[in-house]
Amino acid sequence: MRVLVLSSVFPNSRDPLFGVFVKERIARVGQLCKVIVVAPVAWFPFSAHIRGTHRHRVPRSESLDNLQVYHPRFFSVPGIFKSLDGFSYFLSVLPFLCRLRREFPFDLIDAHFVYPDGVAACLLAKWFSCPITITLRGTIGKLAKFLLRRKQIQWTLGSASLVFSVSRSLQEIAVELGCDRQKTRVIPNGIDCKLFRPLDRVEARNRRGIPLDRTVLLSVGALCERKGHHRIMQVLPRLVAAHPNLLFVVIGGPGAEGDTGPYLKRLAHELGMDHYVRLVGARPHDEIAEWLAAADTFCLATSNEGMANVLVEALSCGIPVVTTRVGGNAELVQDGVNGLLVSHGDSDALQNALLHAFQRKWDRESISRTVTGRTWDAAAMQIAKEWGSLTGTDCRAIASQHLSEGA
Repeated sequence: MRVLVLSSVFPNSRDPLFGVFVKERIARVGQLCKVIVVAPVAWFPFSAHIRGTHRHRVPRSESLDNLQVYHPRFFSVPGIFKSLDGFSYFLSVLPFLCRLRREFPFDLIDAHFVYPDGVAACLLAKWFSCPITITLRGTIGKLAKFLLRRKQIQWTLGSASLVFSVSRSLQEIAVELGCDRQKTRVIPNGIDCKLFRPLDRVEARNRRGIPLDRTVLLSVGALCERKGHHRIMQVLPRLVAAHPNLLFVVIGGPGAEGDTGPYLKRLAHELGMDHYVRLVGARPHDEIAEWLAAADTFCLATSNEGMANVLVEALSCGIPVVTTRVGGNAELVQDGVNGLLVSHGDSDALQNALLHAFQRKWDRESISRTVTGRTWDAAAMQIAKEWGSLTGTDCRAIASQHLSEGA
């Protein structure tokens, strides 16, 4: 079975943390069948002045974790013309895929994110007469609020052969938009349980340069408004009043949704919290486990999520989580068991939950067990089974077929 993966959110040598959760799943599925990734890069004349130059430097092709990845450009105009991205994406990559298919006769297209990737992928699937699967992630609810994109999303959900969702909440959004529930499957993201596990706190703090006498509150995510780092910082003075040894550590860098880094630095200074805040910047994914081990509490005050992988990673490390009751968060965090849930925008509730989390004695091993079984290998096997049902490939034969083909 040969699968073409289509996702404009995928790591590259210029931005190795961009869409790492997509790469992790595809890398595991790539051990079961033949996979080639096409990760187009948005482009239009003068875009370097708006989006920066780093995207222009992404190579046309590269190899990542034994995956062959291509980065063709697709024409994308910012602003009101974003509603044309799906069709423009299709037209831009079609010539490249026609050439690619002569060398790699893919049996199925697997798209990540419903827009614009899913829209383009459905058009491509019709062109190449092959089945298509789409994985829903956290953007569908936000994009469906725009009328033109909503219509395209509804058509895409109706055209897809199967619709995967990383959370039940996203599945419900798809059904509300008219997707047939019978062709939806909830397959959460996985984690590397060998990497994300309870580790020695003292050793982790020594390696990360964190004093042993500090109460560490950690947040990990792109520096954008949605992730809510500023919401945590706004209640920090009240937290510090109760815990003078508090240290708020933020891991993350600028992302596709913007860069709130300068604002966070200014806010910390205005609140007199410079001594209590450490903005670490983006860090390698395999380093995050040590930062989690060094923390007392993890917090993500996000306004919107599909299924935040960092929450699973924190819980797998045995760290109690305080987060907002949005998206799939409540599917992971069991209130009072492995963390605490608060309503988005309620600063008093956020403050009180964090204070409670600091004071409570948590059993890290018990917290870690609440996400046992959420591995990338398990997710990959579920995906492979569904792909096999669409292509007529016996799942038990997929791995042996892959090996016989010299993958």
